[in-house]
Amino acid sequence: MPSYNSIKRIKDTDEKNRVVEKLLALRAQLDKQVPAKTATDTLLLATWNIRAFGDNRRPESLHYIAEIISRFDLVAVQEVSNNMSGLQKTVALLGPNWDYIVTDSTEGTAGGGERMAFIYDRCKVFFRKMAGKIVLPESRLVDKKWQFARTPFTVSFQAGWFRFILTTVHVYYGTSSAEDARRVAEIDAIADFLKARAKKEDESYILLGDFNIFKHSDATMKALTKHGFYIPAAIREHPTDLGKTKYYDQIAFKLKIDHNMTVFSEGKQHAGAFDFTESVYTADDLPVYSGYFPEKYTKDKTDKQISTYYMSNWRTFEMSDHLPMWIELKVDFSNQYLKKIPLDEN
Repeated sequence: MPSYNSIKRIKDTDEKNRVVEKLLALRAQLDKQVPAKTATDTLLLATWNIRAFGDNRRPESLHYIAEIISRFDLVAVQEVSNNMSGLQKTVALLGPNWDYIVTDSTEGTAGGGERMAFIYDRCKVFFRKMAGKIVLPESRLVDKKWQFARTPFTVSFQAGWFRFILTTVHVYYGTSSAEDARRVAEIDAIADFLKARAKKEDESYILLGDFNIFKHSDATMKALTKHGFYIPAAIREHPTDLGKTKYYDQIAFKLKIDHNMTVFSEGKQHAGAFDFTESVYTADDLPVYSGYFPEKYTKDKTDKQISTYYMSNWRTFEMSDHLPMWIELKVDFSNQYLKKIPLDEN
């Protein structure tokens, strides 16, 4: 669990008491909605676009972010800023068993100077010493023109018996159209590239992150699934924007494991999108936080304008405008392996 020592150093008594109260509420919600972590049986994998994740959050918010991340074993994070202070402070709150791997920042206006990261619990997850960015050969360029706006980050991990290569993306958004042409082309390019790699390698691939997919019926989703990536129904049913209308974030699988080893079983294992606004930065909390707003967003503004600023802007830069998407995977195949030994000898 995260460290709570720094809460004692909060000088404002009301703020200190609020952080304690909100953490207790957040922990209760997590207990109810996310499966408990196990020592060896399962892996709780998550992806979270944490909006403009730099040195721009109040310490209160970092406690909430760390609390959420601590409930998983491995989290892919998009939109890490060039300034990594927020990431580093969050990992420090998580404690000494946690570590992270992060890219350098993306150059160019389309990439927004972003980094991508994996944060993981070393008690459960082993880094298999392979990490890199995916740079397309000329024959596979996005729409035959471009590299990715934000280069996908791929890392090899192992949890229990399950070895896998994890690739995280933050796909180009472009226009507000559900089927922006470059966005579709980027998803198609990364899925096709990893399909080719998986075909020639004895590796399981997981592709996850912010795909900026609006609906399942859109060309963006079809560009992902047509290359053989499997998205569990338990993932598909959860939107990940705060308004719960968009399916921006996805976790997709292309696995190479023995036929008797099931990493995810529909109906028996769980997945979801964790809505932190049920516990922290709720709609009812507006009066508590309005004193922190810059004057230009409150002076001569109506109550409705101030509320809109809080709900759609201010709180999204304290937490995020995306919900963390997660899935529970089975990673202990001891029994299956033992049962195979007599068959292998015949």
